[in-house]
Amino acid sequence: MTANEIRELSLDELDTQVKELKQELFNLKFQKTLGQLHNTTKIKQVKRDIARMKTIITEKKTVK
Repeated sequence: MTANEIRELSLDELDTQVKELKQELFNLKFQKTLGQLHNTTKIKQVKRDIARMKTIITEKKTVK
């Protein structure tokens, strides 16, 4: 998801997305521990998406 697409979402939608991504990150880490994860770059991508969303949430809160 690009930053422009994320900026179009409301704060509630962003919070929901962050929670879902955190759950996905947990599942990916769990799969990695069990040796079931073949694409480890997915973890890095999810972490960056979470950071990007949190940054935009902060931007929106300070603008108001």
